[in-house]
Amino acid sequence: MEVVIDKNSGYCFGVEFAIQMAEDELDAGGSLYCLGDIVHNSMEVERLSKKGLKFIDKDHLSELRDCKVLIRAHGEPPETYRIALENNIELIDASCPVVLKLQNRVKHAFDGMEEEGGQIVIYGQVGHAEVIGLTGQTQDKAIIITSEADLDKIDFNRPVTLFSQTTKSTQGFYKIKALIEERVAAHGKDEQYFDANDSICRQVSNREPQLTKFSQNHSVIVFVSGKKSSNGKALYSVCKQHNSRSYFVENEKEVEAAWFQEGDLVGICGATSTPMWLMENVANHIRQLQVGVLKV
Repeated sequence: MEVVIDKNSGYCFGVEFAIQMAEDELDAGGSLYCLGDIVHNSMEVERLSKKGLKFIDKDHLSELRDCKVLIRAHGEPPETYRIALENNIELIDASCPVVLKLQNRVKHAFDGMEEEGGQIVIYGQVGHAEVIGLTGQTQDKAIIITSEADLDKIDFNRPVTLFSQTTKSTQGFYKIKALIEERVAAHGKDEQYFDANDSICRQVSNREPQLTKFSQNHSVIVFVSGKKSSNGKALYSVCKQHNSRSYFVENEKEVEAAWFQEGDLVGICGATSTPMWLMENVANHIRQLQVGVLKV
């Protein structure tokens, strides 16, 4: 049995940048808070907690004064910056540049749509940190859709501008886009009533074809990701679609020996929020399972 780690898996630039900023501050000896989980991976959150990073929620932020708070890669709504200014909080802003650009695009589109009586629609996960930051650019007026059932929230007699959470599935976005186009046409409106913007991060979307090939080239796939990762769920579904022997684990403790057979080529991969050290832990654990079988 051979175990291989996918070289294209692991942190995207935004997550890697945020974690590096946090570690730099902690290594300098200062106290640092993080607004929400720095990454949707409980193992990495636990590691950074042990280094001194203190995780807080939005309610706790309002109670803080004269301290440093890290903004993670997902970005934040304007309200967070207002609170920081009022409470003399120094923000260590690790918002992903891709997310910041999208926030600006959404705000610009919203300002224009307000004059036209139109609607901003975001294909994303309700309650996701990035989506909260995006809706904040629209005074929380944006319509969030995750499936076809949510399309009833949209008034198709008014103009629609569509964006996507950066970590959503490309296939899912274009499916939603096509469904909206059908509804617009059914209401007798022309193409000018609908403006679709593929705002999915290319570091994320490029991983879908890469994982398709990786899944097809290995006997067994062990996908490592935090259970709260939206990107992890989307990429794991790609693996499962192309390899029925695909398994989702959060860490090496969840790996089962029964998944493997002699002669298997095992592929280890993960989400954009999965640290390489965690995939290596899983790979080493599987290799030890093989050693145990040989000793028997």
